[in-house]
Amino acid sequence: MKTVAHSMGVAALILAGFAVVGTGLVAVTYSGTKDIIAEAQQAALEARLNQLVPTDRYDNRVTEDRLEVVAPEWLGTDQPVVIYRARKEGQPVALFATPYAPDGYGGPIQLLIGVYADGTLAGVRVLTHKETPGLGDGIEERRSPWILAFAGKSLTHPALAQWKVKRDGGAFDQFTGATITPRAVVKAVHKFLEYAQKHRESLFAPMTKAVKSEEHS
Repeated sequence: MKTVAHSMGVAALILAGFAVVGTGLVAVTYSGTKDIIAEAQQAALEARLNQLVPTDRYDNRVTEDRLEVVAPEWLGTDQPVVIYRARKEGQPVALFATPYAPDGYGGPIQLLIGVYADGTLAGVRVLTHKETPGLGDGIEERRSPWILAFAGKSLTHPALAQWKVKRDGGAFDQFTGATITPRAVVKAVHKFLEYAQKHRESLFAPMTKAVKSEEHS
């Protein structure tokens, strides 16, 4: 019995040793790659932003010129949303944000919206969603050009009454068999345009060294 117990104890110590070594390797690997991962994520974000606003339109590091805002009524979530600012020679060029359309058919739809300083949409893209494949996923650029139609729109183009899907008497197309999804996106984009106009001064305020947080109603 003592021999069995001894053997089990030795095995436990060996397993514990492997666990310690494994944990150490994971920690070392993470420490060595976290900066690379962060840089890759930032590069991917910048690439998405540049799909909406070309790099020759601004001269600042957009991903570093940002603030966090909490505005559930306007941004579709009670969590902080990061606002990125594009400037040229210190002057406002555009805002980027990732608000949500909270009332999608399959759940919240996260958007990437770019708005020029004059209130004109630079463009809209879908970041995440759970819409039905073959129906609601037409909001994705790779599935349909529908999302591209937002570029150039503003609060006055089309008129307020036209910021709806055609089934509701508006100017925006819906998908066959799927009206809820485009309806939610149109509503969320319009909400953000209103928000950007209402809080333009504070959103384009000069950058501070730290990420700035604000609450807007």
